[in-house]
This record gives sequence, C-alpha cells and structure tokens, in this order.
Amino acid sequence: MKFPGTCIICNEKIEVNEIGLWAKGLGVKHEKCAQINELQCVVCKGPAGCPQCEFQDICDISNVSQLCMCKKCSEVNDAFSSYLKSTKKQFTILNS
Repeated sequence: MKFPGTCIICNEKIEVNEIGLWAKGLGVKHEKCAQINELQCVVCKGPAGCPQCEFQDICDISNVSQLCMCKKCSEVNDAFSSYLKSTKKQFTILNS
C-alpha cells in the first residue's frame, strides 16, 4: 500500500507498505481477508451464514456487498432499522 486504508471486510487498518488488494470503486482489503468465504453479519458481527444461504449457488462473495445480515438478525422485529443503524455506524460519512 502506498497510502493507509481501512479493510472493507474486517474494518481494520491497512498500513503503508502492507500488502492490500484494491479495486476501483470498491475499496481495499487485506490479502488474508480476500480469502474469506463467509461474510460477517453487519448487525451482530457474527457469521452471516453463507453456507446455508438461499442464494449460495448464485452468490459470488468476492463481488457482492459485504453488508449482509445473518438469518437470526433478519428475522427480528424491525430488521431493516437494525441494518440501517449498523451500516450508519460502520460508515460514518452516511451520517452527514
């Protein structure tokens, strides 16, 4: 990395001279995070449940939004509000 960044998968810093994978319009991620085959739930931060997902056959984890919800969080009352709140917390620029 020529500049520091924040990994779009784990939200941790990627420092200058560290190896990171960058894609225009998507962001940057750690080399180790690019190997992940299960997403993190944006609400509870646990596993999103990719192996059991109904879209598993057509989902390309490396090219979809990393902002998925696990089944448990998606079934709570007012799940969409929880999703919005968690997303705004993760991306503070949305709060302006």
